[in-house]
Order: sequence, then structure tokens, then C-alpha cells
Amino acid sequence: MANEKPRSAIVIGAGAGGIAISARLAKAGLNVTVLEKNNFTGGRCSIFRSEAGFRFDQGPSLLLLPNLFRETFADFGTTLEAEGVELLQCFPNYDIWFSDGAVFRSSTDTAAMKREIEKWEGPDGFQRYLSWLAEAHGHYEISLQHVLHRNFTNHAQLADPRFVAPTIALHPLESIWSRATRYFWSDRLRRVFTFATMYMGMSPYDAPSTYSLLQYTELAEGIWYPKGGFQTVLAAVERIGRRLGVQYRLNTPVAKVLTGGPDGKTATGVLLESGEKLEADLVIINADLVYAYNNLFPQESENKAVGPTITPYAQDLSKREASCSSISFYWSFSKKIPELGTHNIFLADEYKESFDAIFKRHTLPSDPSFYVNVPSRVDPTAAPPDKDAVICLIPVGHLSTTHPASSWPSLVASAKKAVLATIEKRTGLANLESLIMEETINSPPEWQQKFNLDRGAILGLSHSFFNVLSFRPRTRAKGVRNAYFVGASTHPGTGVPIVLAGAKITAEQILGDKGMGVPWEPLDQWRGDGKAKEGDSKRGGSLDLVRKPLWTDDWNLFLWGVIGGLVVVVVVVVLTGAGGMRVRGGGLWGIGNVLGWIYWICCGRDLALYLMVDWRIFCL
Repeated sequence: MANEKPRSAIVIGAGAGGIAISARLAKAGLNVTVLEKNNFTGGRCSIFRSEAGFRFDQGPSLLLLPNLFRETFADFGTTLEAEGVELLQCFPNYDIWFSDGAVFRSSTDTAAMKREIEKWEGPDGFQRYLSWLAEAHGHYEISLQHVLHRNFTNHAQLADPRFVAPTIALHPLESIWSRATRYFWSDRLRRVFTFATMYMGMSPYDAPSTYSLLQYTELAEGIWYPKGGFQTVLAAVERIGRRLGVQYRLNTPVAKVLTGGPDGKTATGVLLESGEKLEADLVIINADLVYAYNNLFPQESENKAVGPTITPYAQDLSKREASCSSISFYWSFSKKIPELGTHNIFLADEYKESFDAIFKRHTLPSDPSFYVNVPSRVDPTAAPPDKDAVICLIPVGHLSTTHPASSWPSLVASAKKAVLATIEKRTGLANLESLIMEETINSPPEWQQKFNLDRGAILGLSHSFFNVLSFRPRTRAKGVRNAYFVGASTHPGTGVPIVLAGAKITAEQILGDKGMGVPWEPLDQWRGDGKAKEGDSKRGGSLDLVRKPLWTDDWNLFLWGVIGGLVVVVVVVVLTGAGGMRVRGGGLWGIGNVLGWIYWICCGRDLALYLMVDWRIFCL
């Protein structure tokens, strides 16, 4: 029956989204089975160990937006700490290496940032930095409230004044590079404060300026690393799910989503590659979205009920702009490399050209920018004693007709040569290659093969303006009832904390569609992170009462507008001689009284009295 509450759900894929939504649905009372093609959970957010005892994060290696992680655990009535997750702060945030030998050290230490910025742009530069930080803070808070805690199911929502009014301040139609030029006047600092768009798989020349929130959270909340590897966070969510009854089946690839029902348009289960059929009331897909529409759903030639809807949509998705891919080297070094910090960014001289090579020509830049992570610097358990685990990630174009899978072995060899030479030149190190004991490589073909990523794009679909909000593929599957999506290419987007937020959005949509209660704080009641609420409970009395004063910038703008209008009236009265200068019942004296009372309310009694007395002397 259409109104019958679901009792079972199948989740395809044990990535971050699949692990989180399976636990949420189990908490809501469903019997949940997770099917994973690989022999490990976590998807791209997984770890592997080398024969020599080195540990590597296969994907993400830094934890940002920590409050979104805390929110996920709070919804299950627990905390990161209670589940055995220890977060280590990385300090400084980054060492950013330039070809001229200069190193910019980014950190959460305001005094240190003041010295770094004034070194290149003087005292005024630091003041502009603070203004940029204030704007980025706005991007962060508005995005949390109006994007990351809200689903977008139709385009009409974008015209809702309650959405439009606050989100204008996100500057979505201006690139992050363009916005940065307003605050940073040297190319050096513009690069320092825009390179993080690579976390979204985008060029800073194309990415909406909204995404300055990423570097804001690094500077305001810090960069963190979970002890034992990033996957320990997802392992903790997985344990929560298992306690709630979630069943995991690894090495279990899915061949097709099965459909049926009176009109053949309802998901009824899945067909495994082994030939086994599994039935379920709901099917949630955490596999790559573009791959799923093209390979897991029935196509037009197979199913006349849903195929005519699925096939053209799948073809459209395949043409959409995708994020970048990467060549990732995982190196076991025979000794420590103290010259490298935990997080290192090596920026290309030809900064814009390097992004054009990635996003316009879909290849390896001749002079690449790249990221080097040394997890053993912050967490010694990542490597044997006196040795270092090193991950080098080079953003590159995704697979394309001009650069198919067969072209990448030679590009990988070129990338390795280029990055080792750059590291040696900028740090003063020598013979790095001779220190590499073991090497593992992921390039676009490997990303595609291991994780079924469309075109090997490691961050899913692009986050350009027409690929976000209601323009992004919906969390409710197109053309198939009882099928839903969670993950990087559906709303709200890519990145582990964003996907965790998306798991909450999709779970609440499912429960809402089926008339089931939400067993955690619902999205429409979200009012901020748990730490802030914890602080609220400790406040009391008038000393801690938070009230917005009338003399904020917005009020002052209004006030001076009123005063300016009154001055115009005064000038007109004086020039025309209308009303006389000594009219006490009205005229200028009355205007003075009005101005005085406005200042009494806004600025205090003393200034108001001074203004009123001064005005009356003028009128005499």
C-alpha cells in the first residue's frame, strides 16, 4: 500500500553518506542492509596499510567544519569523544610554498597571521584581512542555516524571499578569486586565500565566492586530524549503526535496482552481480550518482515503465560539468622529512594556467600546484618510528576523450618527476626519490575503477552555480518511487561534513514522505551547533543576556539617512525662507527636538542633550 510505513531499506554503498544514513534510518526503526562492492567501508574516505607498516588516508586527510561532525553524533545521543574518536589539531594549518623561496604559514593564531599578512601588505593589509574574514564568517553562517540544513526540491524555493534576502550576502554570482581581489591586493595573498577551492574540485576563477567559508572554518575553527586516520570517524558512525541493527555486506557489488508495483515505477530491491535478488521497501543509493543513473537504474531498452525517464536524464548528467580528479602518491619514506609540516601547499607560478589545464583541457598542468600531507607529523601512529608517511595529491583533469585511461601512465610519470623536483627545489631537500621505500598510486582510471566514479572525478559533479541548490540532482530519485540518493553529487554537495549533513536531509525527506517521526532534532528546528547550546545552558541573569544594540552599523546607516533627509529639509527651508527661523511650535526647533530624541534613543543622553542645546542656539 502507498501509505504503508516501510519496514526495510537497502543502502547501496558504504561511503560517508551510506554509513550515516543507514544509522539514521535504523534509529527511525527500519531494518537496514548496506551493500558495499569493496572489502572495506568508507569509500574514498578509507585507509590502507602498507607492508612496511605505514598507514595512509586514501581520500580526505584533514577534518573541517567540526560542528557538522558533532551534530551527527549528537543526533545519535552521543559524542565523538564518547565513541573513541580523538581529534588532533594541526598547527599551523599549512605551510604554503612559493617558487621564490617564500613560505606563508597559515594558522588560527591571529597574532601570527597579523605578522604574516603585514609582511606582504602592511598594516592596511591586515585590516583588509579582518574584513575578508568577517565576510567569510557571514558566508559560513548563512550557508549552515539556509543551505546545509535545508533540502531543495523545486526551483520555486530559490524565489522565496526568506531564502533570497539572506543568501544575497553569499555573493553566489561572483567568483572567489574576484571577491578576494577586493581584500587582498597582492597576487601572493590572493593565491593564499583562494587555493582551497580545490577541496570542491573547482578553479577559484569559477567557484562562487560563497566557498570562502572553507578557509574561514580553517582559520576560525582550525584543521583537525582524527587519531588513527580519517576513517576512524566513519568507523564510529558505523559502530553506532551496527548497535542499532544495521547489517553490512562487503564484497557485494550491485548490478541493478529492481522496479515493480502496479505501474512498474517503484523500487522494490536490488539484483546483485552474483545473481541474488534482495527485496526492500526503500533503496538508498550512495554510489556515484551519475554512474547509478547510467548503470544501476533500468534503461529505456530494458524497461518501458521507467526507462523513458531515466535514459535521457542519465545522458544529460553525463554531459554536466564534473569536478577534477587527482593523481595521488602514497609514499613510505625511510626517514623523517622535518622540512615538511603536516599540511603543505606548493603553488604553481602560472597559477591561473594550472587551473585552466585542469578544468578546460582536463589534463596535468605543466607546472602543477599540489598538496603534500605528512600524517605522521601530527599522528606518529601513521608510520614506524623515525619514518614518515607522505601523501602527495596533484589535482588533474578527469577522464575525457582527449585524455582517456590509456594516456594516464605517462602523465603519472611526469607528475612524479615534477612534484619531487619542486619539493626539492623549494625546501632544499635532495634525493627524495631514493628515500621512497614503497609507493601506491591512484590516478583517474584507478578512481573510476575502485569507486565507480564517473570520469574518475573524485568530488562528483561540479559546484558551479547551475549545479547547486535546486539545480543539483535531487535527493529523491527521478522517475522511480522509493529510491533516494545521498552523497557528493546530490544536495547539498561534496566533502565529508557536507555529505553527513546531506544524510540528515535525505533521511528526513524519506521519513517525511512515509509519514514517520524524526527521532532527532529536525532540520526545521535546527538553531545552531551543540557547543553553542551547551553554552546557553550555562548562562543566566542579565549579565549574560544577549541583545543587539540599536547603534549597529545597519541602524547607523538608517539613522544617517534620516538625518541627511532632515538636513535637506532644513536647507530648503532656509533658502526659501518658508516658516521663519524662530518658529517654536514647529520648524527648525521642532526638527532639533526630533533629532535629539533619536540620538537619545540611539547614542545616549549626554550626546542627545548636547545636540539639542546646540541646535536651539543655532535657531535663535
